[in-house]
Amino acid sequence: MRVVSARAAVDAIADGSFVGSAGFVGVGHAEAVTRALEERFLETGSPLDLTLVFSAGQGDRASRGVNHFGHVGLTRRIVGGHWRSAPKLAALALAGEAEAYNLPQGVITHLYRAIAAGRPGLLTRIGLNTFVDPRYGAARLNDAHFAHLRVPNRHNVWVKHVEFEGEEQLFYPSFPIDVALLRGTTSDGQGNIATEEEPFHHELLALAQATRNSGGVVIVQVKRLVERHANLHAVKIPGILVDLVVVCEHAGDHAMTFGEAFNPAYLVAGNGRQTLQIPAEPLSARKIVQRRAALELGRHRPRVVNLGVGMPANVGVVAHEEGIGGFTLTVEAGPIGGVPAEGLSFGASAFPEAIIDQPAQFDFYEGGGIDMAFLGLAELDRRGNVNVSKFGQGAGTIIAGVGGFINITQSAKRIVFMGTLTAGGLVVEARAGRLRIVQEGRSKKIVESVSHLTFNGPYVASLGRPVLYVTERAVFAMRDKRLTLIEIAPGIDLKTDVLDQCATEIAVAPDLCLMDARLFSEGPMGLDRTYPPLGSSGQ
Repeated sequence: MRVVSARAAVDAIADGSFVGSAGFVGVGHAEAVTRALEERFLETGSPLDLTLVFSAGQGDRASRGVNHFGHVGLTRRIVGGHWRSAPKLAALALAGEAEAYNLPQGVITHLYRAIAAGRPGLLTRIGLNTFVDPRYGAARLNDAHFAHLRVPNRHNVWVKHVEFEGEEQLFYPSFPIDVALLRGTTSDGQGNIATEEEPFHHELLALAQATRNSGGVVIVQVKRLVERHANLHAVKIPGILVDLVVVCEHAGDHAMTFGEAFNPAYLVAGNGRQTLQIPAEPLSARKIVQRRAALELGRHRPRVVNLGVGMPANVGVVAHEEGIGGFTLTVEAGPIGGVPAEGLSFGASAFPEAIIDQPAQFDFYEGGGIDMAFLGLAELDRRGNVNVSKFGQGAGTIIAGVGGFINITQSAKRIVFMGTLTAGGLVVEARAGRLRIVQEGRSKKIVESVSHLTFNGPYVASLGRPVLYVTERAVFAMRDKRLTLIEIAPGIDLKTDVLDQCATEIAVAPDLCLMDARLFSEGPMGLDRTYPPLGSSGQ
């Protein structure tokens, strides 16, 4: 192990390298190192034709994180799990300046382990019948191809559809990793890396092992050097895997998250009772959706819950406001329990009960460990298919990526999608148990056919998993392999406010009922009385 400057470290990255970058939004991203790589390229025109691999999104939707790789010539192939935080990479993909692939986040983290173990790849059902499946797109986000690039494996593919033991599977071949860019908190003199001031340790070990066993170079950014670690159990990367250590010179390049310089709540173990003091949000379309989703927690009593980014992230807060408990929130990055953070701190949890690494979290998820998952939706069609990965047309195209969405939605025992029925300027008024549409959104979210198949409704329904779609004025479910309207808000006209706001014909359940009027009134709904804690009187 050698201690070097960030600039000296990136000199180890050669033309055509496969570079693996660890991190989750801003947590664990080696910002000083990727900034130095960008500066080297702009000054010297080198290195060229990198293949960038990352599991979780890393960026601030502007210039930090893997956005440093967003230059023509520097990066020619991108294999990412989540793209929304890296618009500069999306710009390369949309301009055809880089080959662009989107693999499920959990698949990439598990591939790191397969590469580390010298296995030929990863065999899994995750991704079947979505755009990742070769029959629907082979995970490609564009048609760019650069024949001069080094191929990832002998098949020169990222995913294959196969049959194993009489069942459909997807096979994701292994590939070499030449350079790993990692981050920890402290390094000792032998390069053992501790993460005592990181909110979690995501896929650090797996990526370091994969790179070491590929014959590559492992670069780790840290805050400080010590002679010896005080806490052995804080060490997450053994020094035998580490080649170069960079001590970050600027605190801003080693903030705890891209949203917070430091938050001690992410490092304090909880006992299931601590919560952040978050002011209650005013009643809005967003909160109505969150309230209706929270009803599912009371009705089905899940033990383990996953919340997606955006609107779903606050379902736990609403449940706390209403006194609904008995469940544990988890985040795919590794935190278990506590209160998941939002925005540029997403991935962290305040007062977690435990933290495991990301590949292990996805092991648990994919084996059916999630009792209920709450996720967002950008586009929905009459078959119950959902698109959250790529939407829009022409210059307005947005590449969001799937993150852990496919891993979670193809594994959770019960799925709740959340979003408004229309988007772009929607204004609603909720009062005295009724809803009124003050201004309709400009775009309709329910369409004839989704433009990118992130979630296959009929396929997941065929697995026996209940699927619910919650909006501020209507609730839909999968019935008979199609999207069916089952609830409507009081005060809303079925034809004008719901059916006419869908760009396709929608089935209406014969037992269509009204949404709970309490959703549309200020103040607590009293769900603690409707769904008292298990074991209390009346249960």
